[in-house]
Amino acid sequence: MLSRKWELPFALHFDRVRKSFTPAEKLLFAVCAVLLILGSGMLLLQANNLFVIERPAHGGRLIEGVVGVPRFVNPLLALSDADRDLSSLIYSGLLKATPEGGLVPDLAESYSVSDNGLSYTFTLRKNARFHDGTPVTADDVIFTVQKAQDPALKSPKRANWEGVAAEKINDKEVRLTLKQPYSPFLENATLGILPKHIWKEVDTEQFAFSTYNINAVGSGPYKISDIKRNDAGTPDFYELASFKTYALGAPFVRTFIFRFYPAERDLIAALKRGEVESASGITPESALTAGSSGKRVIETPLPRVFGVFFNQNQAPVLAEKDVRSALNLAVNKEELVEKVLLGFGLPLEGPVPPFLLDGIDSTTKEYSERLAEANLLLDKAGWKRNASGIREKKKGKQIVLLSFTLTTSSVPALKKTAELLAQQWKEIGASAEVQIYESGDLNQNIIRPRKYDALLFGEIIGREVDLFAFWHSSQRNDPGLNIAMYTNSKVDRLLEDARRSGDRENRLEQYRSAVSAIAADVPAVFLYSPKFIYVIPDTLQGVKIERAAVPSERFLSVHTWYTHTQKIWEFLVPTTIYNK
Repeated sequence: MLSRKWELPFALHFDRVRKSFTPAEKLLFAVCAVLLILGSGMLLLQANNLFVIERPAHGGRLIEGVVGVPRFVNPLLALSDADRDLSSLIYSGLLKATPEGGLVPDLAESYSVSDNGLSYTFTLRKNARFHDGTPVTADDVIFTVQKAQDPALKSPKRANWEGVAAEKINDKEVRLTLKQPYSPFLENATLGILPKHIWKEVDTEQFAFSTYNINAVGSGPYKISDIKRNDAGTPDFYELASFKTYALGAPFVRTFIFRFYPAERDLIAALKRGEVESASGITPESALTAGSSGKRVIETPLPRVFGVFFNQNQAPVLAEKDVRSALNLAVNKEELVEKVLLGFGLPLEGPVPPFLLDGIDSTTKEYSERLAEANLLLDKAGWKRNASGIREKKKGKQIVLLSFTLTTSSVPALKKTAELLAQQWKEIGASAEVQIYESGDLNQNIIRPRKYDALLFGEIIGREVDLFAFWHSSQRNDPGLNIAMYTNSKVDRLLEDARRSGDRENRLEQYRSAVSAIAADVPAVFLYSPKFIYVIPDTLQGVKIERAAVPSERFLSVHTWYTHTQKIWEFLVPTTIYNK
């Protein structure tokens, strides 16, 4: 067989030239060749970097410390922060709240609201599943709602679901019908859905004792992979794994570990030892310590209001508006924020934090001006200082002292606030006797029967600005939350209309009018809104917390958190939202 060898003229010429090189020329040629290759590689690398972007990648873990021990990892029974933290990760609802304060579909792919605002129809995602692989259906939603309504269960969520009828349209559609319009109702649809196939055999009497309150099965972003208990059988450790078929996309952080501690000092010690990487709900003092040790401290306003609520029925001296106004003017709220909260808070001038309801004037005068105005107000109202510096006033045949009790709980921040208030009020001749109670005793024996002159207490407003429970006259008595015993027919009408309004801007305008009227009546001295504090490692990215009504709401965007990244060519990244 004949064959022919083909050679390129350039190759022959290059080979003859190369052979003619001296040893020195050969060395120089080799160096130049290496430099050419390296330079070309660097150019290619730089060109590649122009077309790649860094994106979150699946992997890594986060170890978080929590004060307390979980007992009810169940959205219907959760009471403690530990309960709510785990429930928020393991369960998911029809809708999910966002860090910005909105709502997005979760187990439901869509929903509609009837024109009269009474019926809410939800369509479930076809691929929605529980952690054991069972599909989520309308039966699960109806079962959860009915259990929440069961008075024998005593669920903390019961009030949200009273009077709501749940109707199955088909396996993937459910209708919830209200007796009367309630504009914030969609917020209730974030309630975690229980798997009926697991819970249906558990009697109501045994519900709180079921092992599924610890070995929970939900449909949320994380599922339980391991639980370690101490000798007493109490959980010391929960290990959660990302749920790959979670409705909003598998979380990037693959493993989430929770360790539980009896007190904050133990949690902070564990944080310093490196036993845990993150912690929430800690005191400002602990936050400053953590920040100085290299941890990243996230702070965000809480929709909570702390104030002194006046019970004019029990303390006649507080029935005078001039007295209440003077007490309000005499409070140095900036000092309270700095000394009690170490700057982790906002001073308040009304019953709603300013970030929840824009358009409310929160500007104040200088404290020296306020103090002078308070003294002048009391002088004009006939309150004169006696030999001991306390103001008094003659009413009929009696001399009445400007004196009252200030009651609060033994929580250190509230105790310190009460002591500072007593000092500040002394500057205008008012005497406040501080009374401290344990939280359980305070609620049962003081707040419920309304046995206080002035109560230093906190209210959780929540994401939706619904002030009905706090300021409507129908809520003056227990179990209502109108602890100022406030009555104003105009405010009542505004709060009622706001609840019925389907127009968000109209609803907010009603609340603005109500807030202005409440502030003008001075039924309380609004002090401050604390900030939520969350300590995390620098390696954790994607954490977005703009507002959190309760600590567990720090996990609203947990499925987008990440510790690992990967580089991807930009033209390969879909234009839709990454990891929806």
